[in-house]
Amino acid sequence: MKTFFITITAALLAAGNALVAQTINEKDLDEIRASFVRDPATRAIQNVLTNDKNIRENALDRERQGKVDHYFKYRVTVRGITDQKSSGRCWMFTSMNVLRPGVMEKYRLNAFDFSHNYLYFWDIFEKSNLFLENMIATAGKPMDDRGVTEFFKNPVNDGGVWNLYYNLGEKYGVVPREVMPETAHSDNTSGLLSLVNERLRKGGYAIRQLAAARKNAKALRAEKVAVLKDVYRVLALCLGEPPASFTWRYKTRDGEIKVLEDYTPARFYKEITPEGYDPKNYIMIMNDPTREYYKVYEIDNYRNTVEGINWTYLNLPNDEIKKAAVASIKNNEAMYSSSDVGKAFDRASGVLDPGVYDFNALFGVDFSMDKKTRILTRQSGSAHAMALVGVDTDENDIPVKWQFENSWGTTINGGYLTFTDSWFDEYIFRVVIHRRYLGEKAIASLGQKPVKLPAWDYMN
Repeated sequence: MKTFFITITAALLAAGNALVAQTINEKDLDEIRASFVRDPATRAIQNVLTNDKNIRENALDRERQGKVDHYFKYRVTVRGITDQKSSGRCWMFTSMNVLRPGVMEKYRLNAFDFSHNYLYFWDIFEKSNLFLENMIATAGKPMDDRGVTEFFKNPVNDGGVWNLYYNLGEKYGVVPREVMPETAHSDNTSGLLSLVNERLRKGGYAIRQLAAARKNAKALRAEKVAVLKDVYRVLALCLGEPPASFTWRYKTRDGEIKVLEDYTPARFYKEITPEGYDPKNYIMIMNDPTREYYKVYEIDNYRNTVEGINWTYLNLPNDEIKKAAVASIKNNEAMYSSSDVGKAFDRASGVLDPGVYDFNALFGVDFSMDKKTRILTRQSGSAHAMALVGVDTDENDIPVKWQFENSWGTTINGGYLTFTDSWFDEYIFRVVIHRRYLGEKAIASLGQKPVKLPAWDYMN
């Protein structure tokens, strides 16, 4: 392998010092300037773009408007739209949204939501502990070590994936929304997170200083507990303190008033969680064309509790994922999913479609890349989680479009987004689905030892 790279390097150097950085000279600039021809069509486009800052609206393909409707042949029974407000908790909302229909059926409710504030408190608290434990574990490494740099760059955030919900639910349980309502800082998390991260960076550096002074593990963990006390205080002041037990009064759809008395969050979690709701049965699927399919991958240190499971996924081609997703929807089971929702998204209509914007025609520039290239160049990646709840098929039962239940409130298409099957191919990344819907080859692949990927992997 080393000989190969030496040979390639020598060939490039022999081809005119191709690896040496060069300035833009006058000849190059003349050629580039000459390529911009100010014909009438170009001047018209320039006039539009220089007077209107909304490039996306100007690139909207009018021929596609109204071609995608919001009707679905198969759709999970869902009711009610949630709103994560200005927070990165989409993974938490989506994990809970796929469970809400079952809770409403169990208690015969017209509406229900979980307390995301309750779980958010424990998520940030546990992530803080994990960060500090990572500081202890890497205390002997230099500050510019890749792992140490990654930890300090972003000690905690409110992003995540489905396994984080599972870790928290198993440890702390869940509660209804009324038990611990949202606050100004759970709805808008940036200020709170900034303060928590400032305290964590200070504490992480103090742990490294103690280690450099050859203090023992007991001293390092005493510093950790001191930091966690401060983190707990900040969280409790901004979010309220999570209840150890609660009483919940609710009204059924028949108008009956009922009470759950002296429940613990763990008991409520156990009662509302479907049997077998664990990583052995519910599998996180990924479509990552940069890596081998039918292989299991694990992102190192991607969890929120020290003892919890890392983000682990089975990489599958899209046709396998679609078959499983259709089967799940037909059986009235919504799925956790995540995608690059910002791409090819017309907010006015609530439609996602690769051709909804024609930037190539507007600028006369070819912007096209395939999914593999977009991933490797960081042009695209999973950015938002939503529940996958609907699919529409043609006369041969082949999918033509799909539906998300979003967590951005009801402003955009009542809270539901419609995306074409071609958008699925390009921008869907993750789906959590019961193993019973997977094909034989996919199920056989689950038994392999995961390929470990670093915390800074591009799929993170």
